[in-house]
Amino acid sequence: MKLICEHLAFAYTSDAPVFRDFSHEFRTGITVLKGYSGSGKTTLLKLLAGYLGADSGRIATPTGLKVTSRRYRRRDVAYMFQGINLLPLMSVERNLRLAAEMAMLPGHEWKPRCEELLRDLGLTELRKRRADKLSGGQAQRAALARTLMKGAPTVLLDEPTSGLDDANTDIIKKLVLKDAADRICIISTHDSRLLELADEIIDFDSALPG
Repeated sequence: MKLICEHLAFAYTSDAPVFRDFSHEFRTGITVLKGYSGSGKTTLLKLLAGYLGADSGRIATPTGLKVTSRRYRRRDVAYMFQGINLLPLMSVERNLRLAAEMAMLPGHEWKPRCEELLRDLGLTELRKRRADKLSGGQAQRAALARTLMKGAPTVLLDEPTSGLDDANTDIIKKLVLKDAADRICIISTHDSRLLELADEIIDFDSALPG
């Protein structure tokens, strides 16, 4: 299974390109993108998720769908945003259920999946709590659970442990290894604690790729 970038170019403004000619094959396993803020890590994730369109070049998805297609975004890719992005007035459980419904998963698939994720992330007793009543660490774990709900073959995590203590970080690391290591999992991070998860590291500090 591969997610392939071929000669990607992208710029927010014409005088400051983020990528000029980025090519890479992302394979099954965990790839960590490390580097300074503004180096292009989040931009690359958004291109791979289809939230941004490349100025030129090509992205070939594992299922053959266009990266900009609604079906690809609905079923084939899961994205965890930096800002957590939970629906604040809904419970943890309802946030997870909504993610499954948007991916059009039947109840016999998502219900046991929900139970498993809540258990693995230590959220079972918080399942009925509104998202805006969670602590920072609890909200980050709930956001990861929602991201993983649909079982997408490609998982994109943008700073999943930002600002978290070691205990919360360890919970997230264990679940990523258990649940995402057999998919294409790409993590953008400043957090050196996540480097030990990587099958591959792309260092945006040493040289901006492409």
